[in-house]
Amino acid sequence: MEATFTHIENDRAVMVDISRKDVIVRKAIASGEIVLSEATIEKISTGAVEKGNVLSTARIASILAVKKTPELIPMCHQIPITSVDVDFSIYDNIVCAKVEVRSVGKTGVEMEALTGVSVALLTVWDMVKSAEKDETGNYPATFIQNIKVLEKVKGNQN
Repeated sequence: MEATFTHIENDRAVMVDISRKDVIVRKAIASGEIVLSEATIEKISTGAVEKGNVLSTARIASILAVKKTPELIPMCHQIPITSVDVDFSIYDNIVCAKVEVRSVGKTGVEMEALTGVSVALLTVWDMVKSAEKDETGNYPATFIQNIKVLEKVKGNQN
């Protein structure tokens, strides 16, 4: 199927005014997956990746990304991040990243959680790319999928 593109003549971009919103506790959890070869998963599990500890590096990258989200997404507000928790699970040939972000502020933290997941998965890819390349230098079996918000909570709903 061929893609259809529509040109839109609208150059307006606005950061939403949140000055009248209440400051409340906010939480978002996002997740995503990277599909890798079983051999690469084994290298991650045994600590045999040339660049070092894949999941520790991806965890740190995710936390940094959460804190830098307003610098990457133009209309995203700067908000006080009060907590970031990054977890990884490995299933067969998939590494799953889950990022929980908390804040006390006037707007949600789902963009921060999604950014954290995205950068965690990109960091995994960067750490293992030498193992994932085929003979032409491409990545035919490597891909990121299912990045989504699992939960968004505002107020003291925990």
